Amino acid sequence: MLLNQILSVARTEGIGGLLHRAGSRLVRARAGSFKALHQRFDGRRALEIGGPSACFRAQGYFPVYPRLAGVDNCNFASTTLWEGTIKAGASFHTDPARPPGRQFIAEATDLAAVPTGAYEVILSSHTIEHTANPLKALAEWRRVLTEDGLLVLIAPHKDRTFDHRRPVTRLDHLIADFEAGTGEDDRTHLPEILAHHDLSRDPGGGTREDFVRRSQDNLAHRALHHHVFDTGLAEAMLRQAGFRPLAVEARRPYNIVVVAQKGEPGPGDPPPLRFASPFPSDRG
Repeated sequence: MLLNQILSVARTEGIGGLLHRAGSRLVRARAGSFKALHQRFDGRRALEIGGPSACFRAQGYFPVYPRLAGVDNCNFASTTLWEGTIKAGASFHTDPARPPGRQFIAEATDLAAVPTGAYEVILSSHTIEHTANPLKALAEWRRVLTEDGLLVLIAPHKDRTFDHRRPVTRLDHLIADFEAGTGEDDRTHLPEILAHHDLSRDPGGGTREDFVRRSQDNLAHRALHHHVFDTGLAEAMLRQAGFRPLAVEARRPYNIVVVAQKGEPGPGDPPPLRFASPFPSDRG
């Protein structure tokens, strides 16, 4: 698990990020959104898309695993770059002291094996950017949530990742992908990625030749970031998908954290909690 966490940081923030994380306490500093809303997760049943994720563990910055009654998981294949071999069934572990959750092998955009309204919480850390059709995925996640269900979405902020040379994706592009039924084999963004991906921040990408080869077979690897996020896009995307943001937070080293509730905002609902962003493009 430690190796997976190191590789995840290396892929998104590079060697400098690894050194920064090694010498800091950021991974243990609780997110403001968690401090404000943590009681809402107590005793609830969750489905995580991707993972398991270090940020959700007891020492993470959004330590929700210990508060939940149980966590099941969905991953796109039985073998992935991040988790190695995955076995369907009662095999998903977030804590060795707790019973394992159920492991689904399924696309994030097609949770046909999961009944409608089966979960009270959806967790997703650094998964949505690997999805070619984020609004389709969010529609499925919304379907499997209860009427008052919660979503914790964590996505990479472009300013501190290998995406920093790429433009932020427009919301109308995400809408067009949804309306067109874009599939996970989509290669629309491949030319832009190959032109602007910063390999100096992606040691896991290997040589230029390795990166190009892996990118061209992304349907198997799912390593590419189809879309590029800042905090505004992440919030707008969730609103478009029928979620009401409760807290919106950007935090170092490269994370956007949005906690949202299923359903459209009502006239008496308070605005979401907002935390000052450390990222220049959010303030520009």
